[in-house]
Amino acid sequence: MATRQIVSIDEELCTGCGLCVIPCAEGAIELVDGKARVLKEELCDGAGFCLGVCPTGALSIEQRETVPFNEAAVEMRQHGQAPRYIVQTCFQCGHSEQERTLLPCRQQGQSLWVCTRCLPALIHG
Repeated sequence: MATRQIVSIDEELCTGCGLCVIPCAEGAIELVDGKARVLKEELCDGAGFCLGVCPTGALSIEQRETVPFNEAAVEMRQHGQAPRYIVQTCFQCGHSEQERTLLPCRQQGQSLWVCTRCLPALIHG
């Protein structure tokens, strides 16, 4: 066992929208019975890229004792799986991540994507 950061999902807040599944590059999160779940804790690296896209705030990072992250298990899980990819766009200008770098953000309770060109205007008004 190791003490490390890991994603925690509040079942009460989770609506099962599945938006958190795509940003999880390790494949640790899947929808099970209509709710997001961390399948195996050894697959979660605790980076938290899934947090910014959850519209209800059901995901958080916690520091606790769990199994160590297992990169070999991640590679085995990903082997043979088709890539999961949904093109995201900037909510301000509409440019896609294929054209510009996008970052997750939350505004007025919504999880959105913003490009690096539109971000300064959001920060500075």
